[in-house]
Amino acid sequence: MSLEFIITSLIIVISPGTGVVYTLATGLTRGEKASIAAAFGCTVGIIPHMAAAIGGLAAIMHTNAVAFQTLKYLGVIYLLFMAWNAWRENGSLRVDQENTESSLGSVILTAILINILNPKLSIFFFAFLPQFVTANEPQPLLTMFSLSGVFMAMTFLVFIVYGLFAASVRDKIISRPAILTWMRRSFAAAFVGLGIKLALTQP
Repeated sequence: MSLEFIITSLIIVISPGTGVVYTLATGLTRGEKASIAAAFGCTVGIIPHMAAAIGGLAAIMHTNAVAFQTLKYLGVIYLLFMAWNAWRENGSLRVDQENTESSLGSVILTAILINILNPKLSIFFFAFLPQFVTANEPQPLLTMFSLSGVFMAMTFLVFIVYGLFAASVRDKIISRPAILTWMRRSFAAAFVGLGIKLALTQP
């Protein structure tokens, strides 16, 4: 495993995207446990895309415009739904004083769906992983699985850092209703922006 792979993966993981936005928002509104749940869900949501890339299914999506566009617009609709939920006072970014098991389950499910409904991930891994597998690699599939595992571990750890940082300033945020309102609207705008960006994506 090359240093280039580690550095490239780290840059990709720390770059703001839907998973980062959701993990930060969850940490701010629901606290530490929920932020870890969000990080876990976002990481699990990567698995189908990695499997698709390794199995070659991403190539089909890349060449089949209908399949790509269908998944893309499902993702756009879901991001807009997330924006609407974030905007509402009693929506997904409401402040929870108690992180119950059911609410943590909801956080994980939402995080998984956010990443599953993002076709860019399949295309990305289809183009990304093979770059770090040499032509004379005796077991290329095993190497790709290994690289994928490292990428997922990095994603989980980095997202936990994001979430715990957000949770650490949570008390200062929720004690000020005006800031809380501004925060919800900012995250709603971020989800809308990510939805627009996804809508403009081409295979």
